[in-house]
Amino acid sequence: MNNIDVRNNVSVIGNGERTLVFAHGFGCDQSMWKYITPSFEEKYRIVLFDYVGSGHSDLKAYQTEKYDSLQGYVQDVLDIIETHELKNIIFIGHSISSMIGMLASIERPEYFDRLIMIGPSPCYLNTDDYHGGFDKSDITELLDMMEMNFAGWASFMAPLAMNNPELPQLSKELERSFISADPVIAREFAEVTFLSDHRKDLSQATVPTLILQCSDDSIVPLEAGEYLHRHLRNSTFQLMEAKGHYPHISHPGETIGFIQDYLQNKGQDETLLEGS
Repeated sequence: MNNIDVRNNVSVIGNGERTLVFAHGFGCDQSMWKYITPSFEEKYRIVLFDYVGSGHSDLKAYQTEKYDSLQGYVQDVLDIIETHELKNIIFIGHSISSMIGMLASIERPEYFDRLIMIGPSPCYLNTDDYHGGFDKSDITELLDMMEMNFAGWASFMAPLAMNNPELPQLSKELERSFISADPVIAREFAEVTFLSDHRKDLSQATVPTLILQCSDDSIVPLEAGEYLHRHLRNSTFQLMEAKGHYPHISHPGETIGFIQDYLQNKGQDETLLEGS
């Protein structure tokens, strides 16, 4: 096993010629895709990984100066693609991984066939002319809570983000994922995530993209998803019935259906992929 596979705990499953790369969001790891991947294993090769600091990645590889922006995570994604000589990949990113995948596609568009973004946001902060969902004071409070009481933050944040009170076990599963992370690294990743603003990068993206926007998402408001769609060329916008920020966990059937529909449209007239 090479160093990059160890660093990012890379695993490859499935049998198809086309490649799906699944990239988890903040506070999670590759196990969060377990309800989704079985539906794609037969027709696709699937690449899963953990960002450094998450899951079973190599914690010794974490460097604050490398990961003080999304660029460090972008480089790791490109390293995985290059190490495994992946081509024409379909990159499926949840939450902040949507922006990581987009930035990687701007840097090396030839590696990517399509992007699928689940609960994406180009910017989480509210400004005078943009609704990202959080004021600066909200983020500061969140980061302070992570620093002072990491377990308390996890138990507060998980049910809020999952937004599925009928299935409390899903919130518990998310809470366990949050709490399993290294607190210092998790807080730094949270800071990079919630203070990032990649609205200016949207005009450089060229790879066709599906945006899956959850309804009643406490992390990403509808306005952020619509903003992304308006400013991202070749984008298709799909509002889901799923509530919360983790539809691949709470509503895997709906999530799988939209991904399959989008991939089956490949090769049709690009005018079907509306967006500007």
